[in-house]
This record gives sequence, structure tokens and C-alpha cells, in this order.
Amino acid sequence: MLGGLRRRWGAYKYRFVPWLALNLRRKRRTLRYVPEGSQDKIISDEHVFETLLKIFKALFINDFSRQAHILALLPEVKCKYLDLLTVEQERSKVNSCNHQNQPLFSPEEVLFNTLGFTITRDRSSLVSAGTGVFVTKGFVPKGMLVSMYPGTVYRKHEPILFQSLGNPFIFRCIDGVLIDGNDKGLSRSVYRSCSRRDQLGPFQMSDESWLTAALQNPLAVGQYVNNCSHEKAANVCYQEFDVPGHFPVELKQYLPNIVYSHDIESHLRCVVLVTLRDIKQGEELFSNYYTVVN
Repeated sequence: MLGGLRRRWGAYKYRFVPWLALNLRRKRRTLRYVPEGSQDKIISDEHVFETLLKIFKALFINDFSRQAHILALLPEVKCKYLDLLTVEQERSKVNSCNHQNQPLFSPEEVLFNTLGFTITRDRSSLVSAGTGVFVTKGFVPKGMLVSMYPGTVYRKHEPILFQSLGNPFIFRCIDGVLIDGNDKGLSRSVYRSCSRRDQLGPFQMSDESWLTAALQNPLAVGQYVNNCSHEKAANVCYQEFDVPGHFPVELKQYLPNIVYSHDIESHLRCVVLVTLRDIKQGEELFSNYYTVVN
């Protein structure tokens, strides 16, 4: 029993504010240099936006037949994707008939074909750390968006007490916005409820698949990236990104975040993980909860 409590505390303590305050001076921290005026961003918002569009469009085209109900309402968009689909079919040497019956590739294969790598959850290389995230195929260059932190987005005044109890997956943004990346229990139910609340007919405003083992967006595993250690230095960092209002509505089905309170005036907050150095196949991703920005 004591062993079980110790393991749970080991995973939870990094989110416990009094413990953080007592240990900030003793823990090794990462000093991250960012250009003046960059607002703590390793890569620009435009870079994040373009990368998300690139992978989301590829996922959309890969599962084109399932998008018929959406495209029927967006004829201009349909023409654009039909042109992209033709190019993809020619590149992959797969005829149209086969593509209409089933996706060309798995989401992980789409990720590899589009960005040059795949990532997956597996047992961490750190003792007693539980699940971690690994680059399982390919190569991730420095300054690349490598993962996303999924979950329900709470503003500072919104209730999260019961969801936070014993929950090691709550991420705090610089401005106090919280993202609950827990895929179990009450957190799971809240996310699903909010996601279905915001659905507009055939248009899904968020991705629920990160709550399951079958990910529709293969990047949505960022909540399982472990904190670095003395032996394992941080190789990724968190970066906040507010989804712009002109984000294509047909691609929002791949966004693994949803706001707790429906508010059409506010932008959806996402958190992406960006590589601090080149990362090779087989390496585990590590972040640092004590990053100091300069």
C-alpha cells in the first residue's frame, strides 16, 4: 500500500503547488533563450499553424470517404480537396475505387509521410514513471512541433476542483489557463460532454479519439511526456498557441482541445510540444516543469 502511494505521489508532486514552491531552488532547471518580443515561443505561431494545417489536411484526405457529409455542405472546399486527393492518389499509386472504401494509411503512417516521424505511448525509460512518449520511426529536427497536449481548457474563474483531485495531467499556462489532459474518470466525461455540446451538425469542433487507444490525431499524446531527470535532459518544451478564428472548420475535428464554457468570443487555447534539439528514432521525449525563460 505504501509503495502504491509513493508511486502516485511521485507522479503527482510536480503539479502540487506547495511542493513546487519548496523545490524550485533545489531542482535543476532549463534555461531557455527566446528572442525579444517572441512571447516565449521557440517557433512562431505561423509555423505552428502551418504545421497543424499540413498534418490535418493529410489526415482529412487520407480518410476522405468519411468526410462526405461535411463536404456536401462545403462545395468550394470539396473541389480543393478533390484536387489534393488526386495528387495523393497519383503519388501513392492507389486507384480511386480503393480509396473510397478505406483510408490509404493509418494515422501514424500519415504522420510519418507528412512530417517524417511517428510517436507513440509506451513504458517510460525512467524508473516508476509509468507511460512515456517515444519517437518510434524517423527523425525529428530541432524546432519541430512533435506533439500536442490534449484536454479540456479552463479559464481561471472556471470550476476544476473535483477534476483536479489526484489528477497529474493538469497543465497550467502562463496566463493561468488550465488544460486537463486526463483521459479517465470525471475529466473524460467532461471533455466528451463539452465536445458534443459544441458539435454543429456534421461538423465536429474537437477530437475525442485521444480518450481512446485509437487516435485520430497521432500527435495528441503530449500529456504523457515525462519530466526530465539528471540522466535524461529535456529535449522538448511546451508552447502555447491560440487557434485563430480562420482555422478551417472541416479540420477542427482533429483539434484535441475543447473549452469548458462555450464562448464564441474567445480563441481555443492549445499547447504544443516543440523539440529543443534533433531527436532520433527510439528516443523518449522529456520536458521540464522548471523551465526558466530568458
